[in-house]
Amino acid sequence: MSDPSKPKLFRRILVANRGEIALRVIRTAQEMGIETVAVYSDADRTALHVRRADQAVALGGNKPSESYLDIQKVIDAARRTGCDALHPGYGFLSENEDLAEACKQAGVEFLGPPPHAITVMGDKVEARKCAMQAGVPLVPGLQEDVDAAHLVAAAKQVGYPVMLKAAAGGGGKGIRIVREERQLIEAFELARAEARSSFGDDRVYLEKFVTRPRHVEIQVMADKHGNCVSYGERECSVQRRHQKLVEESPCVALTPELRAAMSKAACDLAKSVGYVGAGTVEFLWSEGRFYFMEMNTRLQVEHPITEMRYGVDLVREQIRVGAGLPVSPVPEPRGHAIEVRVNAEDPDKYFPSLGTVSRINLPGGPGVRLDSAMFRGMEVTPFYDSMLAKLVVHGADREQAIARCLRALRELRIVGVTTSLSVAKRTLESAEFVAGDYDTGILDRIEKRAAPRDRELAMLAAAATRFLLAERAGATVEAAAGKGDQPPRWALLGRTERLRRTMP
Repeated sequence: MSDPSKPKLFRRILVANRGEIALRVIRTAQEMGIETVAVYSDADRTALHVRRADQAVALGGNKPSESYLDIQKVIDAARRTGCDALHPGYGFLSENEDLAEACKQAGVEFLGPPPHAITVMGDKVEARKCAMQAGVPLVPGLQEDVDAAHLVAAAKQVGYPVMLKAAAGGGGKGIRIVREERQLIEAFELARAEARSSFGDDRVYLEKFVTRPRHVEIQVMADKHGNCVSYGERECSVQRRHQKLVEESPCVALTPELRAAMSKAACDLAKSVGYVGAGTVEFLWSEGRFYFMEMNTRLQVEHPITEMRYGVDLVREQIRVGAGLPVSPVPEPRGHAIEVRVNAEDPDKYFPSLGTVSRINLPGGPGVRLDSAMFRGMEVTPFYDSMLAKLVVHGADREQAIARCLRALRELRIVGVTTSLSVAKRTLESAEFVAGDYDTGILDRIEKRAAPRDRELAMLAAAATRFLLAERAGATVEAAAGKGDQPPRWALLGRTERLRRTMP
């Protein structure tokens, strides 16, 4: 006989997302005996998350605004299919207080924090004020929105270099680094314009630019009974244009005392806003000190490295605390974990790459996990994020984890779409990453040190690939190149091969 005092888990969950994170949530829910409902756009009608869910509801359209970002369509899908909970994944509506409120009004449990917590932590100015009240260290700066009239005086007060950041920002948008006063006004206008176009909010605040910073974040989980636990930290300093590429856990720069202090600060902040569910508090670390940056009120892309070290399922914990159960005790961490994001993009210019995945060779072996929704014949469209997969490895120590990750990267092959794999390999092989003595500028330094012939080889290989694909499609060489004066395919291939043979 069931215990009426014990909260029941959900019967059916709507997964309001797509791709690998939708598949990730579906798998855990099904393991827990919970039915799942997928939603999908026209472009995703053959996607794996649609096929693996127990039910699927078409949202229509291709653009995110026509499908995954339409709150009314998502709520209607949950109602029509009798869902009693909704998991937002990450991206799209995952940090949208209006969706959380709409779920509340519809009697559907939102598997994330309450609307108030999303609102406060989603506004970086308000988040800094909350952090200050909770006693969390802050980067020196001005918590309030600054305007052009007071900007010069504010920057002088803080001291150069400074950062201008969008109050409603995210994903690296609306950020400008200013090193001297003559750059300030132009950078301010650019930051405001980007913030306005990206978030519909042009407020900008100012803070001191920390030199040689490391980006370290703390994973927290809070329940409805006022409890909050930490699953340690993740190092996310390998990034370009504020977009993360390689993450690892633990961070080799932290002492046990500093790790404990950061974890306490993260939990104190979460408790101060009545947080529930999974969240990540992001810090800058520099010269033995840490400073609050922001809180992401959702599951992070890089959560699998925490799962690998702690032997937990964070999605399972989200579902449990959403159902009213207390958060589980935190196991002892073990070993070292690394995650590499595999993006469909030009590895040198970081431009998105489109195409059809014609062949995949997946890595395997001990301690290797690949989170992906790829399949042969999958079309990579311009409508969504460029991430194709997340390669996650776990080793007994950092040295083994790096070796294992490089081995898995060599095994992983994706044909038909250009990917960022080569950048990840260069990073893991670099002396400063191997030594663990790096900061958020590591990718810029690696790219500057790249030999000219490496870049030439990449350009030639890309050109040769275009010609081969064009021939296969019956197009002319000129059409593939876009110009009439390009060398023939055989010349490009021969030159590429000769260059490759000269490389060490």
